[in-house]
Amino acid sequence: MTHNIRCYRCGASLEALSLPFSRQDECPDCHNYLHVCRMCLHFDRNVPRHCREDGAEDVKEKERPNFCDWYKPSDRAFDADRKADEDQARAALESLFDD
Repeated sequence: MTHNIRCYRCGASLEALSLPFSRQDECPDCHNYLHVCRMCLHFDRNVPRHCREDGAEDVKEKERPNFCDWYKPSDRAFDADRKADEDQARAALESLFDD
């Protein structure tokens, strides 16, 4: 079964990986873990604990792998604007230390 899920961090396609993602699955491009709050359908910065699932335990580090039973990977986790801002900030930082 195919899916259109992309890595929350870099936007790489995760179509080659089978669902559900295991706790140890990583993005093939940036090697970030995928079973993380930021990659979940229930993740929402606008609600308390950043999770729309009331029954889920509180997870402090939203980009670290966890054992949440409510985890469902979201096809909307990648934010192109956030990625562009991050790339711009990284380029500015690298230019400060360019030899």
